[in-house]
Amino acid sequence: MKKNKVLILAGGLGTRLSEETDLRPKPMVEIGGRPMLWHIMKLYSRYGFNDFVVLLGFKGYFIKEYFSNYFLHRSDITIDLSSNQLTIHNNQSEPWKITLIDTGEHTMTGGRIKRAQDYIGQNRFMLTYGDGLSDIDMRSELEFHESHGKSVTMISVQPDGRFGTFEADSSGLVSRFLEKPKGDGSWINGGFFICEPKVFDYLNQGDATVFEQTPLQQLANEGELYSYRHSGFWKCMDTLRDKNELNAMWNSGNAPWKTW
Repeated sequence: MKKNKVLILAGGLGTRLSEETDLRPKPMVEIGGRPMLWHIMKLYSRYGFNDFVVLLGFKGYFIKEYFSNYFLHRSDITIDLSSNQLTIHNNQSEPWKITLIDTGEHTMTGGRIKRAQDYIGQNRFMLTYGDGLSDIDMRSELEFHESHGKSVTMISVQPDGRFGTFEADSSGLVSRFLEKPKGDGSWINGGFFICEPKVFDYLNQGDATVFEQTPLQQLANEGELYSYRHSGFWKCMDTLRDKNELNAMWNSGNAPWKTW
């Protein structure tokens, strides 16, 4: 499998999770003691994608500092203060290459992606957001992408409903309750993309380009966008409730996205 670069959008303000994002960027909110960003990178690394380009914005220095000290946190070390030497023992760091790009605090998603063009060149790349987790089989998605030969593959998902429902007959007699069924039958953008370099040609509105609007619509109009349906686990961390649910899954040992 070709080792494509993985672009991760990690620059948004995360206003709906303000309890956490007043202090740090949303992708650095922790699930099970690790940043959401780490979990996403582990998903890709599971399939051999280890070359990451992280698109920074709001409080991006948190992410730079985290990875600049990452090997220290993941290794046993000896510090000799008398000689000012640092010895690394038992380094458990992942085999990741990480490029961190400042893309502007208020730049829109398409503008952030466009700024990574020089790092991608004429190569295919993966793309995702810094706040979503899934158990998607990326190998199968890539095979699907190669089968249609167009510019973009986007996974589509049916999110869980926020509330439980129940069934009742015409008289109002309740027969059973259903816990958080899938949504209303609609499929939405699940945020895990595979893109050919032609995508950059559609990002022509500068920093104001919103990838999910004009570019994706134009790609769809020209028959260049395919949807890969994923019926397994998917969850976006939009609110404190979402964060708490993800932490509960991880702490119970039942985290569906942990496929590594």
